[in-house]
Order: sequence, then structure tokens, then C-alpha cells
Amino acid sequence: MKKIKIFSLGIAMLITFLNFGTTNHSNLATNYKTITGIVSDALGPIAGVNVLVKGTKNATTTDFDGKYSIVANEGDILEFTYTGMKKASLSVGKSNIVNAFLTEDILSGSEVIVVGSTSIKKRVDQQTSSTQIVKAETTSKGYVGNAILDDSAPAYYQNQNISQPLSGKVSGLQINTTNNGVNPTTRIVLRGNRSHSANNQALVVIDNKITTAEELQKLAPEKIEETHVLKGTQGAALYGSQGVNGVIMVVTKDGLNKEDKAKFISDIKNIKKPLPVVVEPNNEDYELFIENQFTSPKSEPLSTFSIDVDNASYTNIRRFINQGQKVPKDAVRIEEMMNFFKYNYAQPSSKHPFAIHTEYSECPWNEKHKLVKIGLQGKEIDSDVLPNSNFVFLIDVSGSMSSQNKLPLLKESMKVLVNQLRAKDKVSIVVYAGAAGLVLPPTSGNDKETIIKSLENLNAGGSTAGGAGIELAYKIAAENFIKGGNNRVILATDGDFNVGASSNKDMETLIEEKRKSGVFLTCLGYGMGNYKDSKMETLADKGNGNYAYIDNIQEANRFLGKEFKGSMFTIAKDVKIQIEFNPKHVQNYRLIGYENRKLRPEDFKNDAIDAGELGSGHTVTALYEIIPTGVESTFDNSIDPLKYTEQNTNFEKYADELATVKFRYKKPDGDKSIEMIQVIENKSIALEKASEDFKFTTAVAWFGLKLRDSKLVTNKTSKDIKALALQGKAIDKEGYKAEFIRLIDAVN
Repeated sequence: MKKIKIFSLGIAMLITFLNFGTTNHSNLATNYKTITGIVSDALGPIAGVNVLVKGTKNATTTDFDGKYSIVANEGDILEFTYTGMKKASLSVGKSNIVNAFLTEDILSGSEVIVVGSTSIKKRVDQQTSSTQIVKAETTSKGYVGNAILDDSAPAYYQNQNISQPLSGKVSGLQINTTNNGVNPTTRIVLRGNRSHSANNQALVVIDNKITTAEELQKLAPEKIEETHVLKGTQGAALYGSQGVNGVIMVVTKDGLNKEDKAKFISDIKNIKKPLPVVVEPNNEDYELFIENQFTSPKSEPLSTFSIDVDNASYTNIRRFINQGQKVPKDAVRIEEMMNFFKYNYAQPSSKHPFAIHTEYSECPWNEKHKLVKIGLQGKEIDSDVLPNSNFVFLIDVSGSMSSQNKLPLLKESMKVLVNQLRAKDKVSIVVYAGAAGLVLPPTSGNDKETIIKSLENLNAGGSTAGGAGIELAYKIAAENFIKGGNNRVILATDGDFNVGASSNKDMETLIEEKRKSGVFLTCLGYGMGNYKDSKMETLADKGNGNYAYIDNIQEANRFLGKEFKGSMFTIAKDVKIQIEFNPKHVQNYRLIGYENRKLRPEDFKNDAIDAGELGSGHTVTALYEIIPTGVESTFDNSIDPLKYTEQNTNFEKYADELATVKFRYKKPDGDKSIEMIQVIENKSIALEKASEDFKFTTAVAWFGLKLRDSKLVTNKTSKDIKALALQGKAIDKEGYKAEFIRLIDAVN
């Protein structure tokens, strides 16, 4: 990996030049302009896409990052074509950036699959690529050149591994081993597949466990029962972005028990849905927490928590599921799943910056239980009256950021944000690796070319002095502070800090001190394998901030483009909720999610206690599960009457009230909190009559409880979760709800 040298203002940095496809510039008028962009699909950027100016011979192709450059004029039509994808046609407008998103073109066909010594003809629908299966007797025979030896051949001619027979029998397969005398390395490539990385290596799976090419080389041929080779979109359908370069799947004779082996082989043959994959442990880090339990209002009359507008957990979960991986239990924060989606709550009509909406209905996962929904709708601020912004981009350029889904994706993401800036906004860029440095002094949002050029010049290399980067970023933000404006540090990293202040506690102490400056914080997480979710969440929670995980360019377009105002402009800070349930109607209650946002009852009125921020147009949703008084439940945690503590039993005055909800918030530049109060009536409605918002957010919470394998849920059937989600997805302009329903289908 290259090391980046960071200098102060006035010293040039090492420039990285992007390789775009070759463009035919012949016979082009002088008023043409250069159009650039990225072509991607649901899995990410696509290499090798043909880009043509319609009606001309002017064409190019995308590079391995999905990027292209072509000369065209305003009004021209760009045609994007790629095998297995529907053609996209986009018009060139005033912008010099045209990004394209391709969708799968479902084809039908037939193929012959050979298993053992028996030929089975099988029609396979809805596939855009091929499958080959190599017979067990083929991989166990010896080879000289391409000639198969019989059993009488000398032992030294027999195969020591399966490389040669596979290379000879699978079209386009290349297996190369390099031995430097110390650590031999193996590279497996299925030619003709698109590449999301420079090496284009195929994924290796042995007995349903992702492994390495070296492990495949070590495997004795006589132990192999079947070898399946998946090419193109079939590999991606099974294993997400890890399988886009093809998959070699090996079933050994004794690696799985009979039942698991039968299911594994059956799933491969069907190729209908993602397989459950056992993934080796990695270095990703999630904060351990225990889900909220049921409690009695007689013993704990008040439930207090901070709002949470983060949604990083949902996009991270999406990444795991799309890659066919098991979702880590502690990666599931249900409140962030619910708050990823926008709900049809009415705008506030009072002087307060948000409106309150409540609903009381049935709980679908525990019979006889109820659910209370509390929804907040932030006021939508008109773009013309948004305050001036002082942004400091704090970018991690350490060695751990070198992979394609980190720094390269980060650069493209920040360009989305830059495109939202106005002339009255200003941007500074601070980077950190082994040390921290300023690479762009405060620059007008109108000078987008300079800002983007500074982003493009960044390279990854070195260790990670995150603490030093934070110190410098806040220093730059403070020096350029806009009174009454939007002052914000935007930290983009995988969170893998390893130099200086680096522990979660160190980061918490540092960021709590920095938030006193009045500068807000946005954390953008990238990458996988060594991703430090716990550190990112700590920074956002303690730094008057929000937190998003960017798993692809579409998510960047959503969070930094379509929801720019909500993500970057705070309308209320330190927003707290406190609810008191009426024991006349509530036997037990529990808050769904928000485990690491819970506060003590006395924290509610303490203005020194930090809480969550609400952005322009943001919605926040919370659910409480209720065991009504008199209902027998397995989860009832009621206490016996206390001998020495007098309990108020005069409920008649509040007989019609289920609960009282109080809210406290501060203005973005204020120090004193303002209180709001709302009563929830004891009027439950049937689930089928509940709002679509209630149904959908309940389905999302239900799915999160399933992923966490909650012990407080009696029904975890995906079919029922999906049915409820479908009832609540009518308003889905961006397709995010439909995507969520596909995720339900992908989890058994």
C-alpha cells in the first residue's frame, strides 16, 4: 500500500489519476463537453459496461470502478448496455455528471448438470449466467497435459490437488500458484466476469464455508464428492458482492452431516435464493447489549430515553444479508432499522419544531399483547432559509481504507454532498493516517471543482491517528465558526483508529469535550472486515451527531443527496422522551430497541445530559410492547404488593389514560430545554385498522427481533413478517420498503 504524505497549506500532495475508458473524439464539435459518471447495479459499480452516444460511433467502457468518461453535448442520449442487464438510456443535461443504474434482465434457458455418473436434465429459469458441475471421478483422476489417466497409471502421475482437472474441465477457469519459497499463494479467476476489484478472483466455498484458494489447493481430490462452479449473476445471487466474480463450491464426502449435505446440494441446484453461509470470524466490532426486558409500572413508573435518528444498523444489516452472511446479533439495533424509513406523519402546526403522533394497537408477535407507537415529525425547513454551513470533511486515508468499498466509495459519496452546497457554504478538508493534516482550507461551496479535485488527490496508506484527526478538524471548524450557522465535522472512516487516543472510552472523552464548541458531528462508516461500528456509534452518540453506514453509492445518494437537509441541518438537539404508564391499564411494558439510549428518570430534566438530535424533516419512531392489566403472559414481570411502600391506587381520575408522554428539547444553539406533554388515550384499535405506518414500522421491528433471536417473541415466521410489511408499503416512492421485503425473503 502507498503511504500518503500530508503537508500543510501550500505544499502539493501526491495526485492519483483515474483511468477512464478510451473515447473516440473524432469529428466532435468544439462545444461538446466531457461527461463522467459511475454505472452500478444493486451490488455496486459494474466494470465493462458499454457507453455509447446514441446515433454516433462515439463510445467507451467503464473501468473496474464502474467509472467512465465520454465527450457529448447537452441533449445527447447516452446508452448503457451490459450483458444480462436492461439497457439504460439517459439524456445529457446541464450537469457534467451522469450516473447510471442498471437492473437485471431476466432471461430463460436450459442447461445440463452432471452429478456423479448420472446426467440430469433440468430447466433453470430466471438465470443470466451458467453453472458447471465437475464429476467426482474426474477430479480424482491423474492428468498428463489434458489427458485423463486410468487407475493403472503410476502413483506419481495422480492428482495431488484439484487444480488441473478443474482447469481442464471448467471453461474460462484459471488457477495459478506462485511459490516464493516461503508462502505459496493461489489465484483463481473465472475469465469473462465483471470485476469489482483489480484481481477478479473467484470466491471459494467448501462445505458451505467461505475459505481461500490456498485451502482449495490443499484439499485431497479423493475427499471431494462434487464441485460446482457458478459464473456471473448466479454467484452474486447466492453470495452478494463477494460472488460477482464467480463461485467455486466444493462438497466433500465427510465435511457435513448427511442432512446438512443434502440441503446444501439441494440449495445449490435450485439457485433460487441466497444460501445461509458460515463466515469465518473477522475483526468487526459491535457493542454488546442486552435487549430491554418487561418491567412493571408499579416498580418502574417512568421510562426515559434519548431519541435516535441514526440508521447505520439497517444499511449494515442489509450489507450482511445481500452478501449471504449471518447478521451478528449485536449489529442489530432495532431503533435504527425503524428510523431508516420515512413515515407519513403530519408536519408540526405549533411553535415547536416537531409534531407528535401516537397510536395504540395489537402486537403481532405475542398474542394478547399490545403496541404503542410514538412518532415525531421534524419541521421541514425550506432550502432558501437554511443557515450558512461551515463543513469540515475529516477523511481517513490510512492503509485500512485502501479497498474499493472504502476510500474510492468515500470519494464518490462526498461528491454527492458537494453537489448540494451553495456559494454561501464553505468546506475544509482534513485527512489523517499516521498523522493529521489540512489539505483544503475553507473553500466556497460554489468552487466545486477545487473541492472535488482535492478529494480525487487522496490516497490510502499508513496507520490511523483518529484522535489527532478529530482534534485538528474541530480546531478548523472553530476557527471558521459561523454564529447562528450550521457548523459540522463530517467524519468518514472505517473507525479503525490505532494511533494515539483510540479506545472507545478515549473517543468518548474526546468527543464530549469537543461538542461544547457548538460544532455538530456526522459519522459516515465504510467497509467491512475490520469495521468498527461500536466506535462510530460512540462518536455520533456523544458528539451531538448522527451516524450512517454507506454500503454503496445508492446509499450515499440517499443520505447525502435526497436527505441532505435532514442529515446535515439540526432543528432540535438533546431531544428526550419520558413516558409514564397507567398501572390501571398496563401490567408490564418494554421499550423495543433504544437499549444504548436509555436514560435515568432524573436525567430527563437535567440539561447537562446529552441526547439525540433531530434534523429538518426527520421522522423518529419508537415502539413500546404492552401487557395489558389482567392478561396472563409468559413474560409478565409484575411484583407482589410492597409492605412498606404506599402505592397510589386512585386511578379513577385518569381512567381513560393509557400513558402520559413528555418531551424535552433544546434549540440548536440553546442551553435551556423546552418541555412538551401529550396524553395517550386507552383506545386500542385492531391491527388491520391501524395505519400503514404502524404496520410497516411494526414489521421492521419484528424482523429486527427475529435477527436478534429475541427470547421475548413467540412468533418469528418470515411469512407473517412479510405479510404485515406488505400491508404497510403503499407509499414507497423510492422503493426502500420493497427492498426491505426482499431482505425478509433472504433470511430463513
